[in-house]
Amino acid sequence: MSERDVVAEASDGFAARYGHDADGVWSAPGRVNLIGEHTDYNDGFVFPFAIDRRTAVALGARGDRMLRVASTFSDEVIEIGIDALAPDAVSGWSAYPLGVAWALGEFGADLSGVTGVDLFVASDVPIGAGLSSSAAIESAVALALDEHWGLGLDRPTLAKVGQLAENRAVGAPTGIMDQSASLLGEQDAGVFLDCRSLDAEVIPLGFDADGLALMVIDTKVEHSHATGGYSARRASCEAGAAAMGVGSLRELEVSDLERAASVLDDETYRRVRHVVTENARVLDTVRTLREIGPTGIGPLLDASHVSMRDDFEISVPELDLAVETAQAHGAIGARMTGGGFGGAAIALVTDALVPVIERIVRAAFAERGYAEPVIFTVRASQGATRER
Repeated sequence: MSERDVVAEASDGFAARYGHDADGVWSAPGRVNLIGEHTDYNDGFVFPFAIDRRTAVALGARGDRMLRVASTFSDEVIEIGIDALAPDAVSGWSAYPLGVAWALGEFGADLSGVTGVDLFVASDVPIGAGLSSSAAIESAVALALDEHWGLGLDRPTLAKVGQLAENRAVGAPTGIMDQSASLLGEQDAGVFLDCRSLDAEVIPLGFDADGLALMVIDTKVEHSHATGGYSARRASCEAGAAAMGVGSLRELEVSDLERAASVLDDETYRRVRHVVTENARVLDTVRTLREIGPTGIGPLLDASHVSMRDDFEISVPELDLAVETAQAHGAIGARMTGGGFGGAAIALVTDALVPVIERIVRAAFAERGYAEPVIFTVRASQGATRER
């Protein structure tokens, strides 16, 4: 499905559901994290880029104080009064758009005088693949409501709004990377984000000029950030920082790992080692792109996967197979991406190798008896925008 299709689907869906045309349509992309996994909530560095898979939100004004949301992926229409908005008052998929409406107020927006809206959501960002379909919804809705209600919030603040909605309304303890990528992304460029200062720099990737594509291999192994492993990894990082006497793992350098090994138990040490070395890999990736170009970042992608597999222990056999198969058949570099415990792997490859690696990966999954993966390429794309 193309970006145009999603915008039309949101616009047409709005008209069919609510009986009149929308006043506007906004869209925001999902993201791939090129490198920098589980560093965001440790005040570290991340380097994602917005992708050419998007979520579109059509909006229509109402004369009362009600909010209604509908979508292509649910038959229900959820409604709530603006004055009733609260993190525990929304649930299910509607927590993403309605959580954003609540979070805007938490960031100083005066919602006492605004009128309600009807929203309709359509998306072609794959759900559960680690491509942040959630942030795409949050970012599109945040931009739409900010413009419609005349709130005047800047994009870094809207990223914080989306993160708060995900943390409090959805209940997923994620960092700010996903929303930042969705709101700040540019064509054929990545967003180098310092998650402590929230300074963001757009760094050219050079994939297009070098004839490179980023393959996404969605293993179809489902994961959930709101439960289990993600929360446990975050708790381990906080415990490691406390034991090392620092406010966050961002404050540790690779040279501190020798002391960490003597202070921490083995599991906590390995969690900490992943975050510390991953921060270094992000900085090395940005420097390599500037000095050498994208063909030089392969070893950093490969090392990131090993660290997530062995130290952070968030990979699964399907992800390992996707990565190892791509590496063995000509990928410049490959790694799992996203929060882990399922989702997708990425492989940086020449355009000519895309069909070859796709065929071999599919055969490898079939041989192991795994579910057939969904494989596609993504290009670095423009961030959230008003479409019409």
